[in-house]
Amino acid sequence: MIAHRGASGYRPEHTAAAYVLAISQGADAVEPDLVPTKDGVLVVRHENEISETTDVARHPEFADLRATKSIDGVELTGWFTEDFTWAQLSTLRSRERLGAVRPGNTRFDGQQGILRLVDLVDLLKAADRRVLMVAELKHATYFESIGLPLPPLFARDIARWAMPDNLVVESFEQTVLGQVQELDVPGRVTFLAEAAGAPADQVARFGAGARTYADYLTDAGLAQLVTAVDGVSVEKALLVEKDGAGSVTGTTDLVERARSSGLEIYTWTLRAENQFLEKNFRHGARARDLGHWEREFDLIMRTGVDGVFADQPDLALRARAAL
Repeated sequence: MIAHRGASGYRPEHTAAAYVLAISQGADAVEPDLVPTKDGVLVVRHENEISETTDVARHPEFADLRATKSIDGVELTGWFTEDFTWAQLSTLRSRERLGAVRPGNTRFDGQQGILRLVDLVDLLKAADRRVLMVAELKHATYFESIGLPLPPLFARDIARWAMPDNLVVESFEQTVLGQVQELDVPGRVTFLAEAAGAPADQVARFGAGARTYADYLTDAGLAQLVTAVDGVSVEKALLVEKDGAGSVTGTTDLVERARSSGLEIYTWTLRAENQFLEKNFRHGARARDLGHWEREFDLIMRTGVDGVFADQPDLALRARAAL
């Protein structure tokens, strides 16, 4: 069970508090998303655009850094980690990204700063048991295009801790996974796949001719992936079948096909609130209400996946124990 951005169902994501809670709840692994600063420091943020996860908008000294950029084909306006030095970024405080769904988490707003990758390594080293890291390298093609290639930064920061059995590196871009392997970073590598679209490295190279995620998940695509990566991690929607009304009726054969090809397979993200549950597992009137999460978690886990990403590690562990 992989704690998605820490115990992000209970604390603002990617904060020290979220990771410490995930470890205390018994998570087997934690998942940081990694993006760089202007001076090449890898920090733990869901995205490089940080207006939703920090108090940057309250800092008048950074008003002139607000910008509009195209990140992997999506136009965003806000503040971006690559425009800050670490010294500047370290003055910001974290806040809950999903306050409407997780209002309880907002009471922790402003209490903690931004973690660097090396800070998270220190937290894991201090744990009273071995906890794996599943590190996601974000927007690798974009960052390389602006002179901030992620693989050497990652290799530098992880070198003092990483071993073959405590690290997994994941990305939506197979190119960066290959580059990490070329640097002899220990650990396994996993390709991330969404239910629609195409990887940014493919789009940058081939445009309209880019391979889609669906192409990677055909039998032929899986057979090619297994020659380059250890596993594939897919969006939860790819594991369920639905009727015309949008209710889940069963599961697909993707797990079976991936494992038959020799790949490990994981899925993301299990979350207990109605907003994130499939239609027929919701309960109550509000998006933030907890639905019949145990039914959905059980359905997903019984597909035979090697692991799940979850925002509420304690609930995912409870569901796993009930199998």
